[in-house]
Amino acid sequence: MGPRRDQALPGVGEQQAGAVVRPLFPASTPAEEPEAGRLWHVVLSLAGEVTPLPVLRAGLERLAHDHSFFLTARYAADHAELRYWEQARDLHDAAAIALRLWGEHKATAQLPPWEIVGLEVVDRATYHHRVAEGFGEPTGQLGGVHPY
Repeated sequence: MGPRRDQALPGVGEQQAGAVVRPLFPASTPAEEPEAGRLWHVVLSLAGEVTPLPVLRAGLERLAHDHSFFLTARYAADHAELRYWEQARDLHDAAAIALRLWGEHKATAQLPPWEIVGLEVVDRATYHHRVAEGFGEPTGQLGGVHPY
C-alpha cells in the first residue's frame, strides 16, 4: 500500500538536478471538485401570452434582483430570454436548476405564466471561448433588463 494523499512524498514539488518533480496527485481532480460545483452559463428562453411591457419589465427586474448570480434579461411582450451564471456540480444539475427558475420565482417576482421554450447550458470555458471568437453578448447589453 502506497502513501496516503495527505502524507508528504520525498522529492515531490522539489527541484532535483535541474528538473521539477511534479506531485503524483494533482491538487484536485474533476471527481473531487468542491460541493459548490462549477460555473455554468445558462440561456433560458420563455414565451407565452402577451403581457404589458411595464408589468413584464418590473417582474424581470425583481427576478434579476432576487437571483443570486448576474442576470441579463431581454424581453418583448410575448417572449423573453434570460442569461445568467449558475453554480452547480455538473451540467445536469445546472439544467435542472434553470428549468425550475421561472416557476419558482413566478409568484414572488410576479412573472407571467409563460413556458420555457429553450435552454442552453455551457461550461465556463466554452462560454469564454465563444466570447473570444466574437459570439458573446453585445457589450452594451451585459446585466440588467432590456427590451429586444
